Amino acid sequence: MSGMETSVVLSVPVPDDPAGGEARGGETSTAARGRFPTAEVVVAVVAFVAFCVVVLTKATTLLEPDDSAYLASIVALTHGHLALTSAQYHQVAAELQAHYGTNILQWDHLSSGLWISEKNPGYPFYALPFQWLGILRAAPLFAGAVASISLFIAGRRWLGRWGGTWAVILFLCSGAAMAFAWRPTMPSFSDAAFVAAGAGALLWTMLATDASPRRRTLAGLAGFVFLEIAVAMRYTDIAVLAVAVLAVAVMARRCRLPLRSLAWWAGSLVVVGVVVGLFNAHFYGGVTKTGYGAGVITFSSSAVVPNLRIMPKLLVQAIPGLVLGIAALVWMAVRAVRSRSDAIEPETSRQWRIDAVVGAWLGLGWLAIWGLYSAYTWTAQMSGGHGPGGPGVHLPAGVHLPAGVHLPTGLHLPGGGMPDGGQGIHLIRFYVPALGLIALLGAWLLVQIPKWLPPIVLGVLCVLGVLSFHSLTAGHGLGQGGFGNGPLPAGAAGQVPFGGSQAGGMPAGGMPSGGIGGPGRFPTGSGGAPPSGFGPPPEGARPPGGRSQGAPPFNGAPPGQRGRQGN
Repeated sequence: MSGMETSVVLSVPVPDDPAGGEARGGETSTAARGRFPTAEVVVAVVAFVAFCVVVLTKATTLLEPDDSAYLASIVALTHGHLALTSAQYHQVAAELQAHYGTNILQWDHLSSGLWISEKNPGYPFYALPFQWLGILRAAPLFAGAVASISLFIAGRRWLGRWGGTWAVILFLCSGAAMAFAWRPTMPSFSDAAFVAAGAGALLWTMLATDASPRRRTLAGLAGFVFLEIAVAMRYTDIAVLAVAVLAVAVMARRCRLPLRSLAWWAGSLVVVGVVVGLFNAHFYGGVTKTGYGAGVITFSSSAVVPNLRIMPKLLVQAIPGLVLGIAALVWMAVRAVRSRSDAIEPETSRQWRIDAVVGAWLGLGWLAIWGLYSAYTWTAQMSGGHGPGGPGVHLPAGVHLPAGVHLPTGLHLPGGGMPDGGQGIHLIRFYVPALGLIALLGAWLLVQIPKWLPPIVLGVLCVLGVLSFHSLTAGHGLGQGGFGNGPLPAGAAGQVPFGGSQAGGMPAGGMPSGGIGGPGRFPTGSGGAPPSGFGPPPEGARPPGGRSQGAPPFNGAPPGQRGRQGN
C-alpha cells in the first residue's frame, strides 16, 4: 500500500548483513536473490503455528449478537440461501438453537417478505467453504496465513534480513489478533488479515523496481483484491483502500509503475464496486444503502473526546505493539528532517527519506481507520456506565428496556475481562484492521536497534498478548460452551456443535441501538425459534416501507413496543 521514491535505486547493505547481500528499498543483488532465508522463514512459521495452537486450544463461544448474525448467514448459505423466507428463517433458527445454543439476531425483514442479515455479506461467503468442510475455525487462521506470507515478503523487501519475520510476529502476537482469530463467527481478524495482505502486496510492488512488469502487475492486483475482500467484509475498510489508491496515484511515476498495471488495478476496483453496489441496490434499495437503517451507524466529532478517554488504554492493552509503531513514525520523522544535513552520507540520507515516505503511507492508512472510529458514536456511548444486567452491560444515556421486560433466565450478555465493565473486546474490534500496518512500522523499528534486542522485545509482547487474549475472552456470551471436537450432529451442515446451555430470548425488538455487540436489531424477540405463537410474520404480512418496523411482541413486552426500523 505504500509508495516511495525509486528514482534512485539504493544498494545500501542491511545493517545485520555484513556481506551486503540484500539492498533495502530497491533492487536486490544476485547473491541475495539466490539465497533462501531459511532461518527467517522457520522462525515465522513457528510463530504462526504457536499462534494457531494458542487460538485453537481454547473452546469458542458466541460473545455478542453479531456472532449469531454471521453464524446464521453462514448456516443459511450452506443450505443455498442468502435471503430467507419465513419458513426458511424458522428452519435456520431451529438449527441454530439445536446445534449452537443461539438464535438469529440482527436480521432485516425486507418488503419482499424475505429476511437477510444486516451485516456486510463478504465474510459469510468467505467462510462458506470452511463451513462445508467442517473447519470453520480455520477460516480466520487461513486469512492470517495469507497475511503472514504477504507481510514477510514485503517486510523483507523493505527492511532486509529479519524485517519480514518481525512483521509477521508483530501481526500475530497481540491479544486482539488472538481474540478475534479465536472467533470464527466474526469477520474482525479476517478482514484485518486481508488489509495486511493487501498492504504487504502493494508495498512489495512499489519497492520491486527490479521485478518484471508482469510480476509487479500481478502482485499489485493481488494487493487490491485483498483490500477489496476486506471491504466486502467490513465496508468501513474502504478508508484504507482509499489510502492505497491515493498512494498508487501519487507514487506511480516515481515507482515506475506501467500504465497497464494501473489499468488492471483500476479495473478490479470498478468490478468490485459494481458488484457491491448491485447487491446493495437489490437487497437494500440503493447502491449506497446497507443492512443498517439510516442513523444507526453514525460518526460525530462529539464522540471523539469520549472515545479518547477510554480507547487508548484498551488499545494499548490489546495491541501493545502500537507503541512500537508510534515510536517508528516519530523516529522516521526525525530522520527525515536530519537527512537534509550535509553531515549525513548521501546514501544514508536517501534511505532515511525513503523510509519516511513508506512510513507516511502506512501511518496514513492506520490513521484513516482509527481516525474514522475515533468519531464512532456507538463506542462512545458504550464506554461508560452500567445498564441492565449489571457490570459488563452498558446502555447509552436515555435508553431503557421496555417497561415490565426482564432479561430471561439463562441469557448471558457479553462480558470480557477488560476494564470499564468488560466491554474491551466489543470496543477494540473496530480498530483491528490496522494490525498489519502497525506490524510493518514496528518491524522497521526493530531492525534499527541492536540485533540481540528484538527477540527480547517480541518475547515480552507475546507474553502480554497471551495474557490479553485470555482476558479479552474471559466473559460469557449468548450461550455457554464452545465449538467442540466431537462428531457432527445430523443436519449440522458440517459445523462442529456448540455446547452448553441455550441462551434465552430477548424482548420484542431487542436491545436498542446501543445494545451489546454493536448497533443491531433482534428480530422476533431473540431472532430465533421463539415459543409457539410467536415468530416471523407470515409471507403476506409485509411492512409498508421496505424493512420491517419491528418484531412481534415476546416475553411480555407490550405490542406497541417494536424494534428499530432498518435493523
